[in-house]
Amino acid sequence: MKNVIITGASRGIGYELAKLLADEGHRVLALSRNEKPIKKIGHKNIETFSFDICQAADLKQMIDYVSEKWKQVDILINNAGKLLNKPFAEISSQEFEEVYKVNVFGVAEITRVLIPYMKSGSHVVTVSSMGGIQGSMKFPGLAAYSSSKGAVITLSELLAEEYKESGIAFNVLALGAVQTEMLEEAFPGYQAPLTAIEMATYIKDFSLTANKFYNGKVLQVSSSTP
Repeated sequence: MKNVIITGASRGIGYELAKLLADEGHRVLALSRNEKPIKKIGHKNIETFSFDICQAADLKQMIDYVSEKWKQVDILINNAGKLLNKPFAEISSQEFEEVYKVNVFGVAEITRVLIPYMKSGSHVVTVSSMGGIQGSMKFPGLAAYSSSKGAVITLSELLAEEYKESGIAFNVLALGAVQTEMLEEAFPGYQAPLTAIEMATYIKDFSLTANKFYNGKVLQVSSSTP
């Protein structure tokens, strides 16, 4: 039984991940700004509360929960993400910053505060995007989103190096098209070849086992690019 924290758990891949891991007997702390969808499940292995990755008070509430209930974190899945689909010339500096606050600064901060509760064998999995892969196909309107997803790839590579003696693994999954609400926002009308639950099943298995095989790696999980 693992202690697993998942961000962005109110919908899509994060929501399915929480259910899958809980059904396997793992203890899950499912975090998102809207906790109601997860709460409705009523799963005995899932704990949730409203959580904004950019708010210090919410990060403290998470740490208080971990220190009181778990003592250690085995898996952190950085799944929360903010999308902005807008022509570059029309993006304000505030909008650009808001994307980075969630997709980069938020990921960095939640990882930083949880590392003291991790041990050898713990695994940090960050969900990125094919749009963040250098040399991959790029799309107009996603300048803030895709560049932020590239930033967390480099961040994870650096953390893997910095903490390699600790036995904590840091890996990234760069996802292609998955049928989620976020994909619909980015590419209206596009039909992806994979469902949220199919990708969640892959990420579940990866988070539980891949730290034995990978550290500081970026795996491109994509059968299709819109």
